[in-house]
Amino acid sequence: MIGYVSVGLLGLLALSIPVGIVLFLLGFGIDTFFSSFPLTRGLGNMVWSSSNSATLIAIPFFVLLGEILVRSGVATRTYAALDRWVSWLPGGLVHANIATATMFSATSGSSVATAATVATVAMPQAERLGYDPKLFSGAIAAGGTLGIMIPPSINLIVYGFLTQSSIPQLFLAGLVPGIALALAFMVVTAIICLVRPNLGGVRRTFPFAQMMRALIDLIPILILFGLIVGSIYRGWATPTEAAAVGVAGAFLIALAFGGVSWDMLNQSLTGTVKITSMIMLIVIGASFLNFTLASAGLGRELTAFMEGLGLSPLGFILVVVVLYIVLGFFIETLSLMVVTIPIIVPMVLVQGYDVIWFGILMIVLIEMALITPPVGLNLYVVQGARKSGSLNEVMLGALPYCLTMLAMAFLLIAFPGIALFLPNALQ
Repeated sequence: MIGYVSVGLLGLLALSIPVGIVLFLLGFGIDTFFSSFPLTRGLGNMVWSSSNSATLIAIPFFVLLGEILVRSGVATRTYAALDRWVSWLPGGLVHANIATATMFSATSGSSVATAATVATVAMPQAERLGYDPKLFSGAIAAGGTLGIMIPPSINLIVYGFLTQSSIPQLFLAGLVPGIALALAFMVVTAIICLVRPNLGGVRRTFPFAQMMRALIDLIPILILFGLIVGSIYRGWATPTEAAAVGVAGAFLIALAFGGVSWDMLNQSLTGTVKITSMIMLIVIGASFLNFTLASAGLGRELTAFMEGLGLSPLGFILVVVVLYIVLGFFIETLSLMVVTIPIIVPMVLVQGYDVIWFGILMIVLIEMALITPPVGLNLYVVQGARKSGSLNEVMLGALPYCLTMLAMAFLLIAFPGIALFLPNALQ
């Protein structure tokens, strides 16, 4: 059954059928060919139970928060401010790409939205100042992946929902690895541009007074991040309530910067409905597929297969890493999460690993999938914003950052405290 499900999943995706529909079709196929019980009779209950959760209400709020910040022009101001602070480093404006992506990751919760935001703002600067298109666009694609690691993260919310684990603890666990990845991206950029100065463009410095004035555009974003994350950690609000507070804060920031209009609100709400509908269709479809897989015995079959390999806990987790890297080439990231979590996580727990730690390791591997072809969404988002050149340039530019993520995955395996230090210290 494992082979049939794998071939069926990849085959249907190759036909460009929407991912949510693919998951439902696989569920119907498993019910027809592998189950002796009429599993489709439980479809209505599965649809209701998988969507009737207060936790999932946080998703449209965080999406709306990001939409407001993007469409109100706050992103442009943030990018310009960070340009004044980091463009003196080797690599120049490339560091502003990563820094801006990091800040928006701390508010939007979506990698694709973060990459699209930074790409839209930054690409005109690359052409005007003569930056190497490969490194410049690759840094944007990689920086955008931080949106699902640095809290608040939509993917961490989905992981917490599916594994019944603490979302505040997941947010805490993602903070240090997320910031470490951002700094590692900047270090890698600096090293590349020291070796090949022609890739980094012009290093610019600004008067200190101008740098200080630029902080005015950064402080509201930092306050918004502190408001959202701080209220969750202090126990003042649930993730859903904090997301609602964040939307109100984003609206006030947009209002203060003069970016509120009826057109902006209409675009923000429309974008939120589209993105949320896509996410919920995938979550509901995956819930039905996981129900049919479990009922048909795939979990037992896969567990027996893994036990038959006779792997140690370390060997097992390395196999899981390779599995996610390979699947990430072909399956969209959120779909990859919701399909594999109910099967992989129980086996990970049996091996003695922590569910919070594994969530962060999975997110790092999912981040890699966002910038690896042929399905790396961030690659296509950035290429769409470029409107010139080939996709291969973006792929090559993202490669050093992909290797950096792989190094972070191995560091998390060797030193679990990187992810668990804050949750353990503040619990």
